[in-house]
Amino acid sequence: MADVVFPEAVICSSVAEKQEKIAIAGAGICGLVTALAVADRGYEITIFERDIPPPDGDADEAFFQWQRKGAAQFRHPHAFLGLMCNLLQENYPKLLDEFYEAGARRIDFVDMLGPHLRASYKPEPADEKLWLLSCRRATIETVLRRHVEKLPNVKILSRCTITGLLADEVDELIYVRGVRCRYKGSEAESDFEFESDLVIDASGRTSRFPYWLGQYGADIREEKYDAEIVYYTRHFALNAGQQEPPRDEKRGAGDLGYLKYGVFPGDNGHFAIIICLPLGEKQLRVAVRDGESFLKICEQIPGLERWIDPKRSHPTTQPFGIGDIQSQWRYFVNEGRPVACNFFAVGDVAVRTNPLYGRGCSTGILHAHILADVLAETSDPVTRALWFEQRTEEQLRPIFKTSLREDRSGIKRAAAVIEGRVLDQADSLKNWIRLAFRDAISAAAREDIRVIRGAMKTFNLLETPGKFLKDWNIRMIILRYLLKGRKKNAARRLVSGPGRIELHQALGLAADVSSR
Repeated sequence: MADVVFPEAVICSSVAEKQEKIAIAGAGICGLVTALAVADRGYEITIFERDIPPPDGDADEAFFQWQRKGAAQFRHPHAFLGLMCNLLQENYPKLLDEFYEAGARRIDFVDMLGPHLRASYKPEPADEKLWLLSCRRATIETVLRRHVEKLPNVKILSRCTITGLLADEVDELIYVRGVRCRYKGSEAESDFEFESDLVIDASGRTSRFPYWLGQYGADIREEKYDAEIVYYTRHFALNAGQQEPPRDEKRGAGDLGYLKYGVFPGDNGHFAIIICLPLGEKQLRVAVRDGESFLKICEQIPGLERWIDPKRSHPTTQPFGIGDIQSQWRYFVNEGRPVACNFFAVGDVAVRTNPLYGRGCSTGILHAHILADVLAETSDPVTRALWFEQRTEEQLRPIFKTSLREDRSGIKRAAAVIEGRVLDQADSLKNWIRLAFRDAISAAAREDIRVIRGAMKTFNLLETPGKFLKDWNIRMIILRYLLKGRKKNAARRLVSGPGRIELHQALGLAADVSSR
């Protein structure tokens, strides 16, 4: 971004003197946490949501009965990482208690360690921030919505679709001043206009706002990258009296090259399993949609087999998939000028990463707090847009770039496995050193508590990706692993599971290595 000089006159220590009206598009997690972040700053907030509200019942009723057509990932697993959890704990402790009352569970750092490390674990002060919230999205969204709609300055309008923007052009800048809406009641429809001082787009990956802004002449540049995967989810519930399997060497998540898998513990005895496949795995992508074949795949993987043991659990849904897995970055400032004033895009609308990594909810709440701070610090529309873009770049870009690197690595590895090639064979000394260093880090992150602690800070988005590797103590540990040899370290990185051809044979599929 080009350097911008901000006039001191526009900077203020609090919200503008008049109570500003805010229109938020979308009452999903990102829209709700945005309302939560700005609600105590004196704004009058209206959230527009095209879907019906959640049912009045408990967490299971929300999961099985709530029709959330506007949220493609509603029933897919979500990870509520340390970044999000700590923001909730620090700013909204009452809300966090409400999550616990609904069945959400806290998983602390020590709970994530294997038994051999747990026995000798000595806590450090920073460990208290390394925790996850184990919960289904339907539960989180229901509790969050009920909490937000009780706030005195927030309204949520359900069955209300935004159909366009209200905006004016002043001095070659677009100033947004509201939205056009359509309310769909049980018996009739009505169109209306809603005037507001600010419009916040939290409508997710299918947002129409870039198109509407384009109608006013806005040029929104974007980067977009395909992860070239599809993943499939199936939900399960523990049988009466049964417990989750212990956390040990049989990991509940892993990468077999041609297939990624993961277990997502939920609330109230529920959990989900995902099977992630490259686009080129056409036969497996057909097979995994069948309930029996999904179970057969899980039975072949030691980290999953014990979760789906019929003595322990039973399926509560059939497998279902989600595609169009894209990483996307939109720029709302061009050459030092905002594409629109009084308009802000938060969450997936602006910054979208592969949902496989579970970062979306955490980056969404962080983005909401960035916006809340900017709105509190200045009332000037141009300065607000520029500061918001700048801070988004500073705080979210490293996470976005890390996700891209992981996507590209996954694409290369999957292609190699499908085509029967050896991917990790070094073709130069430089490449050998890079691969050896990677394997040493991976092995250390399985066995050394100090490296695990650093890696978990990265995983939980509590510090810049890879920052822990700058610590000289960590570097010396990794050096010792390097001296053990790459072959030994690589063996620790591998997860137990069937080879590609072996899995095809177990499912009765043709073991064609060229199916890509």
